[in-house]
This record gives sequence, C-alpha cells and structure tokens, in this order.
Amino acid sequence: MPDFSTRSTDAEIMDDLDYAGGLMDKTLRELEIINKWLGGNAVTFSALSQLLNGVDREGTVRIADLGCGRGDMLALVDAWASKRGYKTELTGIDANPYIVRAAEHQLKHYPHIRLLAQNIFSPAFREQKFDVVIGTLFYHHFTQEELATFFMQLKHQCTKGFIINDIHRHPLAYYSIKWLTQTFSRSSMVQYDAPLSVLRAFKKGELLECLEKAGIKKYSIRWKWAFRWQVVVWTH
Repeated sequence: MPDFSTRSTDAEIMDDLDYAGGLMDKTLRELEIINKWLGGNAVTFSALSQLLNGVDREGTVRIADLGCGRGDMLALVDAWASKRGYKTELTGIDANPYIVRAAEHQLKHYPHIRLLAQNIFSPAFREQKFDVVIGTLFYHHFTQEELATFFMQLKHQCTKGFIINDIHRHPLAYYSIKWLTQTFSRSSMVQYDAPLSVLRAFKKGELLECLEKAGIKKYSIRWKWAFRWQVVVWTH
C-alpha cells in the first residue's frame, strides 16, 4: 500500500523536460479533459476572481500560467477575462520546449498570447514581472524547499498575487484516479503519472509550511472538490 504520510519523491514521466512525441500529445489532451471534468478549472477561476476583485478594468492585467501545457487554461482565461471586461497580457510558461511548440499550434488563433520555454528558476524567468501567476497541478512537481524558495521569488514578481491549484494527497483521491485512468485513459503516461501525482501532492500542513518559510502572511487556503487545494496569495 502506498505511503500517504509524506510526499513521494518519485519522478513522473512528465518531469523529463526533453520528453516529446505522440504519447506526450495524447497525455496533454487527456489532462485537459481530466482537469475540466474533475472541477479543476473552477478552482482557478474562483481564485482569480478573488485576486482581481476591485482591479481597475481600464488597466491591463498581466497573467502568467506556469506549466501551461497546450495552453487550454490560457484560452479559458482569455475568454473569462474578456467576458468580464478585463484587458489582459497572457503568458504561458513551460520548461519543455516540445510542449511550448504544441501550445503554439493549439493557440495559433490567439496571437496575443505569449509562450515561453523557460525554467521558473532561470534568470530569464526571474527578471519578468506579472500581476498574477497561476499554477494548476504544477507545484507538486517540486520539493518543499524548492517551493519555499519559489514562493519567496513570486512575492517580488507578482504585483497582485499568485494561485495554487493542486491536489490533496488522500487515499480516496489516489485510488479514484488510479481506477479512472486505468479504465478510461489511453495514455500510459497518464496511467503512470496521475496516481503518482497524488502521492507527490500535499496535505494542508505542507502547503502552510512552504508559505510560512517564504514569509507569506496574507493568503487563503480552501479544500475544493475533487480533492484540490485552492491557495490564494496576496503579494501587495
């Protein structure tokens, strides 16, 4: 039986930043579906509403999506913001160049969305400024120490704040996603990575530990269905 007491340090296939090809394409498509049907998108937009509450709609809001995949969240943010009268500058960040090329193809009708192949710990990324940074199923790929360091970095990069939308490590979440992916997925990467991502994910105290080490004081943390943590951090 898996150990749910601590975060797993096992690597996911997705962590290979040089991975490319048809299996990656299939995996990215399936992850979009999983995120949609398990309520993940709603968690992000609820958090975004909180961070942008009271923001002047005459100005431009700079939003970055970390681990952007094929850009599905960027397209959704574009539509969400437009419907509510926000002007945005959207940037997708992914450390895998193949994934960025896939996003460029997927978002070919969104020429205003910028896509960058960058590592979040690189000087090139650190030099950039955003108003809001989004991370959906992104942060569990990093250790506690890396997250504390990165959260400290985001305090200085974001004028409004950042959003964590990630998994609650729980036996029910693990066995549910394992059954769902074994039954419905056609991607061996999804079948391997999805259950492991639960084991690498968070209990509430672990997220609080990272926030505390980063010196972050103003935040909210809520549990959302299905087994998601929604963390909203205000940096201003």
